[in-house]
Amino acid sequence: MNYYNYYTEIEETFVRRRGKHLWLSPLDWALIEAWQDRGIPLHIVIRSIESVFDVFDKQPAGTRTIKSLIYCREEIEAQYTEWVAAHAGRSEADDGQSDSQYSTETIKEHIAGSIVKLGAVGAEALAEDIERAIARLRELYEALTDDLETVDGTLGDIEKMLDRGMLANWDRVHLKALEKEVAGQLRAYKSEMDADSYKNTFDLMLLKRLREEAGVPRLGLYYL
Repeated sequence: MNYYNYYTEIEETFVRRRGKHLWLSPLDWALIEAWQDRGIPLHIVIRSIESVFDVFDKQPAGTRTIKSLIYCREEIEAQYTEWVAAHAGRSEADDGQSDSQYSTETIKEHIAGSIVKLGAVGAEALAEDIERAIARLRELYEALTDDLETVDGTLGDIEKMLDRGMLANWDRVHLKALEKEVAGQLRAYKSEMDADSYKNTFDLMLLKRLREEAGVPRLGLYYL
């Protein structure tokens, strides 16, 4: 399940149950990304959204409006916790079956494509970090193994290095403007989020904007 399918399946379910043509917000995007990064299965998210709306549909009209996926977050967390407990004893053989979709050739194509995209990034402030990232990706490409956990971990480390580079080297005035914009988008939901959730969501949204502006691709295997 790649990121595009994960995102669109959730979006389609939410829009269908919402009953109105409503695009997901940057906050919703950040929540979806966080769920996928944590490995929450798509069926858990879909089932939770359906459950929340099933309860909502039984309430008197006009009682409440579900405007964002944030209203489904608690149910998703609860169902995911139950799912993890139920699958705690799953065998390594079962885990291997879920990894079979990632062939060595597909991963090599992903790495090679990421190198090309990073090479096209024109932000001078990121030049050193981009150069280091490309060098590490080339090393990974040449020494690629079938240990998907290690491969994905290495891609994640390279991505975090680029994230730190963007946060440290971006034009400070523009960065402050982006931070203010993200804070504004989250303002209506801040009171419903604990401090850690707010910070994580804020960081995800800010980094998304920075990647879009710089043209920096996502590297993890989820984004194949």
